[in-house]
Amino acid sequence: MKFAVVVFPGSNCDHDAYHAVKHVLGQDAAFVWHKETSLGGADAVILPGGFAHGDYLRTGAIARFSPVMQAVRRFAAAGGPVLGICNGFQVLLEAGLLPGAMLRNRSVQFQCEHVYVRVEQTDTPFTLACRQGQILRIPIAHGEGNYYAEPAVLEQLERNRQVVFRYTTVAGAVTDDSNPNGSINNIAGICSEGRNVVGLMPHPERACELPLGSADGLVVLESVVKAVTQGAVAATR
Repeated sequence: MKFAVVVFPGSNCDHDAYHAVKHVLGQDAAFVWHKETSLGGADAVILPGGFAHGDYLRTGAIARFSPVMQAVRRFAAAGGPVLGICNGFQVLLEAGLLPGAMLRNRSVQFQCEHVYVRVEQTDTPFTLACRQGQILRIPIAHGEGNYYAEPAVLEQLERNRQVVFRYTTVAGAVTDDSNPNGSINNIAGICSEGRNVVGLMPHPERACELPLGSADGLVVLESVVKAVTQGAVAATR
């Protein structure tokens, strides 16, 4: 299958994502510049981490207007799997492809560390190969990862099982100490109502090889390969 890795000015995790899907998973991958209007026949799209357009105004606020985002919207509307990682998650929020917003970390500091996240749902293209309740050790690297949604939106997210990843302890307990940024309800990642668009702040692409400290993130990318090859997501070509 083919991955499109979208590149904005200021993206700095694009090569990490490309390496993970191309050289670790052995899949086809291509960079797609933000001014492009086509995703080049991709089967899955990754919006990587970084600082798109320098994160001016707000994280992801300028990137949402890039021409490529129209193609991403069409791809998502057709049921195609879209993964937003860190800054990519922020872009999806600003683009309205996912609900809610990102605030400054409650520490008002840039947080760069390994965290534990619990897989809450396994019926998305990016968690299909996971076990419900599985604990993943994955790194974070962000200054604005404090997820917020208004009470009615949060209630809907929980009711619709759209919270896909949650910060926990290594034993899977949801605690304040296990929440690295102050995210409401310890939310680390969510999905769209159609479940094909997923955003998360931790970096699974940086946890795909044991020499990096963890290979737990590989299952996130393996999931979408499984979803596409088994026909569990809509054909968008």
